[in-house]
Amino acid sequence: MAQDDLDLDTVIRQRIRGLRLARGWSLDALAARCHLSPSNLSRIETGHRRIALDQLVPIARALDTTLDQLVESAADEDVVIRPEPCHALGMTSWLLSSERSLNGVTVAKMRITPDRPTGAEHLKVHPGREWFTVLSGIARLHLGERTILVRTGDAAEFSTMTPHAIGAHEGPAELLTILDHHGERTHLAE
Repeated sequence: MAQDDLDLDTVIRQRIRGLRLARGWSLDALAARCHLSPSNLSRIETGHRRIALDQLVPIARALDTTLDQLVESAADEDVVIRPEPCHALGMTSWLLSSERSLNGVTVAKMRITPDRPTGAEHLKVHPGREWFTVLSGIARLHLGERTILVRTGDAAEFSTMTPHAIGAHEGPAELLTILDHHGERTHLAE
C-alpha cells in the first residue's frame, strides 16, 4: 500500500471516530446504527481491521455523511486559495471558493467603486437568493423601486427575482458575498 493510501486510511478512521464522538455515541450506539458488531467497529477505528467498502457505506449513512465526504483526500494543497482579481467597470471581484459553484454556491469578495453603473437599465433578475455583508464602506442596494444603504458590518439577503443592483455610496465598498450559480453567472461574468 502506498504512503498516500496509508495516510488516507488513517484519516478515514479518524473521521469515523471523530463523527461518532461528536454525536456523543458509544461504539455500541454506532454499531447498532450501521449493523456492525462493536468489536469490528472498534478494530476499524483503531486500524486493527482493514476497512471494506461494504462497511463504509452503512457507517457513512449512520453518521449522516456521504461516502465521498468520508473518503475525500486530506491533502492540504487546496486549503489556501490565491484568488485572482477579475475586473469590470466599477468592480473588482475575487473568487474565494476553491471550485466554482461548490455545493451550489460561490463565495466572492467584491470591491465596488461609485462609478459602477447601477441605473434602472443595469438591474438584474435571476432565480435564487443572494447574501452579502459589507466589510468596509457603504453599499447601495437597488432592490426594485427601493434604494437601501447597507453599512459596514451589516448584511443583506434578498430574492434575486426582484430587479437588483449593488453599487457603492460615497466611496469604495468592499463586500463578502455568497451567490448561487445563477448569481455567479450574472454578477461575476459582467
